[in-house]
Amino acid sequence: MAARKRGPTAAKSTPKISEETQKQTEEIINPNSGDPLITPSKLPEIASISLVFFSLFFYLLFYHYKIEEDLRRSIVINLGLSVLGFIITLVLIPVASRYVLRRNLFGYDINKKGTPQGLIKVPESLGIVIGIVFLVVAILFQYFNFTSDSNWLVEYNAALASICFMILLGFVDDVLDIPWRMKLLLPSFAALPLLMAYAGHTTIIIPKPLIPYVGLEILDLGWIYKLYMGLLAVFCTNSINIHAGINGLEVGQTAVIACAILIHNVMQIGASTDPEYKQAHAFSIYLVQPLLTTSLALLCFNWYPSSVFVGDTYTYFAGMAMAVVGILGHFSETLLIFFLPQVLNFLASCPQLFGFIKCPRHRLPRFDPQTGLLTGTNDGTLVNIFLRWFGRCTEKQLCIRLLVFQALCCLFCFALRHFLAGWYK
Repeated sequence: MAARKRGPTAAKSTPKISEETQKQTEEIINPNSGDPLITPSKLPEIASISLVFFSLFFYLLFYHYKIEEDLRRSIVINLGLSVLGFIITLVLIPVASRYVLRRNLFGYDINKKGTPQGLIKVPESLGIVIGIVFLVVAILFQYFNFTSDSNWLVEYNAALASICFMILLGFVDDVLDIPWRMKLLLPSFAALPLLMAYAGHTTIIIPKPLIPYVGLEILDLGWIYKLYMGLLAVFCTNSINIHAGINGLEVGQTAVIACAILIHNVMQIGASTDPEYKQAHAFSIYLVQPLLTTSLALLCFNWYPSSVFVGDTYTYFAGMAMAVVGILGHFSETLLIFFLPQVLNFLASCPQLFGFIKCPRHRLPRFDPQTGLLTGTNDGTLVNIFLRWFGRCTEKQLCIRLLVFQALCCLFCFALRHFLAGWYK
């Protein structure tokens, strides 16, 4: 999270620094342009970790499950376009960084205040690049997979319209700095194209233990189901946005959840014999693969120490994209369990978000420039709770702990589905 300052305000608020700190700062500044040096220096680190996931994904896709050749071919084509999107994103982020700096869209890294890195103008709102590349990849994929009379084409384009709307509103938020109470409404507007075009079922399966009490196996919710869809979109977008504040956390949690969604989709396709059910999960894969690859490209720059900030544009975009795939893929219950850390963070934040307790603008931990360690405050965020429970640590260590917790919650979801299968539904 960044404290954004623009134009003359930024110049007036820049603190006085010693000659030694000034010299250290100049080492990470481009001498020709005066801008921070933007390089994908963390690409090998991100690529090596990603290789572990994709090895498992390919094993499930090509060997473990017998998946129809046409469906597998569509997934591979989508993956190829997604990898192309990864490469394009890597190239575009440094270019876009220079443009946003010229427009004074930058922030100072609060968690490095008092160090040379804390004095660097970090380009912000780079989520706009990822959003654009994602949309181009998703739109181009239609040429290879959908026909003009496809039943899924309308919902696919409605999903892209909602995501595009959310990217626009997120960028508006980055530029205009919209008040928090208004941010709750933005996803509601962005979800309208999807809600209006949704033609799927509005029924839910009653859990088996409750059937004797309800007297029904299937319940049609009608407009209540669409209301639920809209609320899910609001939650997903805002939950990613408030579970933030340290380098790499916003993009990292999105990447972890996206990996879990892909594994879940492949498992459901491989275990099912219903063509429509398989297509629903394939639909999810078509949107999550480009989300994952473009996010990984952004993570190369946003991982500690961040050379770019993602802005609300990315958090809104990522949240809406995952809400869309959960809704149209018909696994919103599973998605909410994948979002367990975000649910816990939201519940812990409620007293401050709803005004019962004073809520500062940045609910960040305290940074000690002498030791480089973060100390948890009394603010109700998972970031601060982890610091209070497990003690002080560096920003990178904290982010790794939170992402490991995110991954464990996803594993818990898979275990829960396995043990409840056949008994719950």
